[in-house]
Amino acid sequence: MDLGIAGRVALVSGATSGLGRAVAVALAAEGARVAICGRDEHRLAAAAAPVTDVAAAYRAGDAPERGCVRADRVDLRDHDAVRGWIDAVATDLGGPDIVVSNAGGPPAGPVTAFDLAAYRDAVELCLLAHIGFVQAALPRMRAAGWGRILLVASETVRQPRPQYGLSNTVRPGLVGYAKSLVPEIAPDGVTINVLAPGYHRTPALTGQFDDPDAGLARIAAGIPVGRIGDPDDFAATAAFLASERAGFITGSTVLVDGGATQGW
Repeated sequence: MDLGIAGRVALVSGATSGLGRAVAVALAAEGARVAICGRDEHRLAAAAAPVTDVAAAYRAGDAPERGCVRADRVDLRDHDAVRGWIDAVATDLGGPDIVVSNAGGPPAGPVTAFDLAAYRDAVELCLLAHIGFVQAALPRMRAAGWGRILLVASETVRQPRPQYGLSNTVRPGLVGYAKSLVPEIAPDGVTINVLAPGYHRTPALTGQFDDPDAGLARIAAGIPVGRIGDPDDFAATAAFLASERAGFITGSTVLVDGGATQGW
């Protein structure tokens, strides 16, 4: 299926590894011009390599504008830096047409394990950072009459999970924000959806275990499809929702969890 996004400009935050990097690669494979950002400059350079490799196929023939990649060090919580990044990308590549807002998660633990400062930090990282990114990108998307916004959250927006008190509390706000935006931006051709991933084989997950294979096997036993997700599974879903073909999907929360929440 031709997703219809070749030449579109995509911004992907939190793309230094895991799900964010997989989404950047998937969009580049569709011919999008991709700009990625992250907080760690060294990891950012490594993350840009596979995106650049995939994009290289579009740097030839009659479509030299496709396959462009840039990488910038940006902390999504720094709203001035985010606005500066969007301006720089718009000057360099155009757009933005696609915004994939991805950020790290808060610490794990029960709701009573954290003080008020920890909740404030979680609100900044898991809610306000995403809102600031969207608000900064929206004017250009609305003016262009086309846009796709994806907010990467967690399956906890659908069902709270034990030991994820901060995520359970803060992330559902993204769903309310997205749904509230729909009637304002849909007439301008801009969609917004929330992606709710479950367990995927990322460095953030495998790093939690002394024996990753044994730890992931225990998790997989509780997932109906019988396995941990691959970042490419998630990225394929994101690429479709970012596509021309998904123009009638907005205000949705899409679970990418192998059916795990069905058992809760």
